[in-house]
Formats: sequence, structure tokens, C-alpha cells
Amino acid sequence: MAWIEPAIAAYGVAALFIILYFESFGVPLPGESALVSCSLLAAKGDLVVGHVFLAAWAAAVLGDSTGYVMGHYGGRPLLERYGPRLGLTDERLTRFEIEFRERGFFIVMTARFVVLLRQLNGLIAGALRMPWVHFVIANALGAALWAGLWSFGPYFFTDLFRRWL
Repeated sequence: MAWIEPAIAAYGVAALFIILYFESFGVPLPGESALVSCSLLAAKGDLVVGHVFLAAWAAAVLGDSTGYVMGHYGGRPLLERYGPRLGLTDERLTRFEIEFRERGFFIVMTARFVVLLRQLNGLIAGALRMPWVHFVIANALGAALWAGLWSFGPYFFTDLFRRWL
């Protein structure tokens, strides 16, 4: 975590974009922490909050989409081969596919707000064959809500909390 602050100080929103892009398809990086840090830097005047939001949104959408493609082309064979070792039988896999067909849009849109699901969202949706168009729309909406919350929330409420404390 100690490398995040110097990276953001040196490269600004480009560093944020790279961190969030890789985190969005499964690489264990502290994306949300980096986003909040950038938002606080924007509140100080070191970054532009609009740039922070756009970098976060674009990285989240592109990273999840990369995860979707990886899951679509490679995830299913892995689930079939190693799934039974984890208790994921053919029956359960079929149930998950049905669940994703029925509620996949909502799952993808809200998964960004849950730590482990945020990283695996695209991989799972791709492996379970969620329709691409549904995935992209849900992904873009969820990323906008998530990026908006963590970009503008700390930015606008920093002074409020400072005055309150």
C-alpha cells in the first residue's frame, strides 16, 4: 500500500486508471483506497475531481470488460475442470447460469460495491455466458455509481467532516 501515494503523486489519474483497470479483472490491488486518495487530493486542489471520476469509471468498465472476455473464453473450462474440487457440481453451475440469466444485470451492477465480487465480476459473468450487451450496460451503470460515490463523496464531504470534527 505504501507505493500508492507516491505513484498517484507522480502520475496522477494515470496511476489511478492503471490500478483500477487491473483490480477490475482480478489482480489484488487496493483500487478503492487509491480512488478515495485521489478524491481527497482533488479536494485539496492537487487533482481535478472530474478527471478522477472519468479515470475511475473508464478503468472500471474496461477492466471488467477484459475480465468478461477472459471468463468467456477461458473461464468455463476451468469451472468444469476444477469446480467439483470446490463443490461446484454441474447442477450448481447450471443453477448459477440460470440465476445470472434472470438477475445478472442487477448482480453485475451492484457487485462493484462488494470487495471480492468487484474483482471477479467480469470473469464470472463471462464464464456464465451472460449476454455481452447486458453485461456492458450493467457494468457501465454500476461503474458510474461506484466511481461517483467514491470520487465525489470524499471530495464534497471532506470539508463537512472537517468542520464537524
